[in-house]
Amino acid sequence: MTGSGLSIRQLELDDMDAAARVHRTAFDHALPWLTGLHTPDEDRWFYRERVFTGCQVHGAFEGGSLAGIIAFRSDWIDQLYVLPEVQGRGVGSELLQIAKRTFDCLQLWTLQRNLRARRFYEARGFALVEETDGAGNEEKESDARYFWTRP
Repeated sequence: MTGSGLSIRQLELDDMDAAARVHRTAFDHALPWLTGLHTPDEDRWFYRERVFTGCQVHGAFEGGSLAGIIAFRSDWIDQLYVLPEVQGRGVGSELLQIAKRTFDCLQLWTLQRNLRARRFYEARGFALVEETDGAGNEEKESDARYFWTRP
């Protein structure tokens, strides 16, 4: 629990459908040109069968509803999504702190056109280390890899 009325806990398999909804809502809001990339059924399958089985997944709850999620493994952040209506209130920062407390270094990919995400990570100590043309990701969008290490 944080002092702002936000509670954070590790998510369980029963939470994965809600996590998939947060992901899709935030993704489509941030990247509207990619809306419809996956169906809700595909999102739920991905969270149950891939994210939950391969990552630690934590959720931030505001007023009893899931407002944001982070999924990480080893030194990678695989997913970090916050509902648009609660962005800018520290939810993403609180979730990111869980991963930062767990590992001495972290890296992640984000799309180059997702300027808000890039500014978010850069403001929290992540440095740009690589940019690609997107040929290796399913979105076929130019992406950027960021790296953070504990000072």
